[in-house]
Amino acid sequence: MLFFVNDYCEGAHPAILQKLLKTNMEKLSGYGTDKYCDSAKEKIRKACGCPDADVFFLVGGTQTNATIIGSVLNRYEGVLAAQTGHVSCHEAGAIEYTGHKVLTLPAENGKIKAESITDYVETFYGDESHDHMVFPGMVYISHPTEYGTLYTKKELEEISEVCHKYELPLFLDGARLGYGLVSPEADVTLEDIARCTDVFYIGGTKVGALCGEAVVFTKKAPKHFMTMVKQQGALLAKGRLLGIQFDTLFTDDLYTRISKNAIETAMKLKRALQEKGYQLFLDSPTNQQFVVLENKKKEELGKEVQFDFWEKYDEDHTVIRFATSWGTKMEDIDALIELL
Repeated sequence: MLFFVNDYCEGAHPAILQKLLKTNMEKLSGYGTDKYCDSAKEKIRKACGCPDADVFFLVGGTQTNATIIGSVLNRYEGVLAAQTGHVSCHEAGAIEYTGHKVLTLPAENGKIKAESITDYVETFYGDESHDHMVFPGMVYISHPTEYGTLYTKKELEEISEVCHKYELPLFLDGARLGYGLVSPEADVTLEDIARCTDVFYIGGTKVGALCGEAVVFTKKAPKHFMTMVKQQGALLAKGRLLGIQFDTLFTDDLYTRISKNAIETAMKLKRALQEKGYQLFLDSPTNQQFVVLENKKKEELGKEVQFDFWEKYDEDHTVIRFATSWGTKMEDIDALIELL
């Protein structure tokens, strides 16, 4: 069976496992106060060009999104996000569970526009009954998006400008950030993201780590943020597990080096799909490729390949997703192409 169902099928990069084993018997303080967490934080600050950033390590993406949003918003506020955004569709109501509503905006291939934020805010405050409504309190975007698409530097700067105008903190979900940074079509750097956002996170779970995400508050974290992390069940007593992983990922540019494999394998698959006449659902420049398949072909392929159901296209066709990762082998891509 070939596995392309997601980008966290594998465990962890061998360099991380080796470092975890090497440091296993060291006695270290807990909750992210050890020397490896400190080292990782400094390396991340340097990579972001943001020396004063507050950096925290959380266990997973859902916990990270819920904790950040819950810590930034006031109790009467919600978060603006794309209709197709992860917090809108694939968090099992985790954001709403914190008491905050997801306020959806129209999306184009997974992306929102600065104009949509302006329209929403102006319409909201133009309503004389807005005191009876959920206030827009922050903006959430992801890079890459749920559809593997990327914001351009210009688009990110425009969104950032609108957010600052209306005093809306901008939060960028970077669960697959490594794959977005190394795409040949990307013109956004880690420093650009740190400059344009108020908070973002660097995904580890999907980019080489066993688990964990690195949260970066580019200015200042909310008061008692670590306490809120613990309330959300996102704080590890053995914080070393996350610190060692990110310290390894941000040594010798390992994070971006291993991310390139996901793009190289995905682009080979994409070219083959196009050459064989398959219909791509959209043009993704990253590790997620979306294909429209006849239902019968989908059933046949599913006997030998694990892929992700995305959405129903029509009565006879389904959109499926193939996801590659840092650990995808080129020979598996070749095998998939042969089956196609």
